[in-house]
Amino acid sequence: MKESPPRNDLKEKLYHLIFLADARAGHRFDLMITSMIILSVAVVMLESVTRINEQYKDLLNTLEWIFTILFTIEYALRIYSARNRRKYMTSFFGTVDFLSIIPSYVSLLVGGIQPLLFIRVLRLLRVFRIFEMGHFVREGAIVANALKASRVKITVFISFVLIASVFTGAIMYMAESKYNPKIQNIPEGIYWAIETLTTVGYGDALPVTSVGRLLAAVVMILGYGVIAVPTGIVTAEISYRVLASHSRKKFKCPNCGNTDHLENSIFCHNCGNVLRDDAF
Repeated sequence: MKESPPRNDLKEKLYHLIFLADARAGHRFDLMITSMIILSVAVVMLESVTRINEQYKDLLNTLEWIFTILFTIEYALRIYSARNRRKYMTSFFGTVDFLSIIPSYVSLLVGGIQPLLFIRVLRLLRVFRIFEMGHFVREGAIVANALKASRVKITVFISFVLIASVFTGAIMYMAESKYNPKIQNIPEGIYWAIETLTTVGYGDALPVTSVGRLLAAVVMILGYGVIAVPTGIVTAEISYRVLASHSRKKFKCPNCGNTDHLENSIFCHNCGNVLRDDAF
């Protein structure tokens, strides 16, 4: 009989400490890492303030490297203790962990990329796991799935908006180019159309002709649709998915124990077993 490989107690302890937040030690570890992330992001923010950076440059640089070294050690320990190293390294959090340390080392060869360290703020997404706010993640998944389901409709709508922007931008150029120094070519007309159609309205290019003002009025009215249409599409998908999730009742399958079934389900979708005695 082939013997199982000996268990690495150190690796197992590190796994429970680093990856499992339900244990007390793991919870404290995650809180410590979260505090370090917040401090490191604050250092990057302070470095972007010229007056503070000139006065405390050495201190901020030292702190930045201290955090980088600590995060590098943490990343190495995560790789070492992970049950599936490739899965962790290619996961979202694994990628963020890597990108949060690499700019410091690259800056030794190429300057000016330290602000990329701000990507460390994405590591704070682990706070949902630390403070047991998994329901926020589930609600976020509903929104993400609604956006995914709406992608075709939204793509068609955005394509229409882009075509309309090019069309109205070209007309605005024809109407304004001789009288308006702010719209002297079609790209400038398209830029005006986009900022007007999206209701941003910077006011840097104003129509001065009657035709231009009439076109601007039409584009302004269409701008309300730019906001309302995609919002309505996504809202409808979210409402549908929320209602679908609420329509599920916890009928526990006596065979496999699965509890996620529709209200009128007769058979278990997992194993096919009959859910209720009164089904027939």
